[in-house]
Amino acid sequence: MYNIYVTFECVPGKREEFVELVKSEGILDAIRAEDGNHRYEYFFSAHDEVKLLLIEAWETKAHQQVHMTQPHMAKLKQLKEGRITNTVIGEFAFV
Repeated sequence: MYNIYVTFECVPGKREEFVELVKSEGILDAIRAEDGNHRYEYFFSAHDEVKLLLIEAWETKAHQQVHMTQPHMAKLKQLKEGRITNTVIGEFAFV
C-alpha cells in the first residue's frame, strides 16, 4: 500500500468552498473510482480554519503516479487557484 498525506493552506473562507467544488464537479468520485485507489478523504482542522488535510491510499506508487496524469487532476488544479495558497505532500506508513 502506498499512502500519502497532503496538507493545504487555504485562503480564509475558501476551505469548505474548495472541498464542495471538488465534490460537485465530480472530481472526488472520479478519483475514488480510479484503478488502485483505496482512500481519498479530506479532513478539516478543528483548530485552524485555513488548514485542510487529504489522506490518500493507493495500491502502489505507480497507481498514484497515473492518478496525477488524469484529466480531472487538471481541473482540480484550476479549483486550487484563488483558494489554496500552499500545499505540502508527504508519504507515511500505517503501523
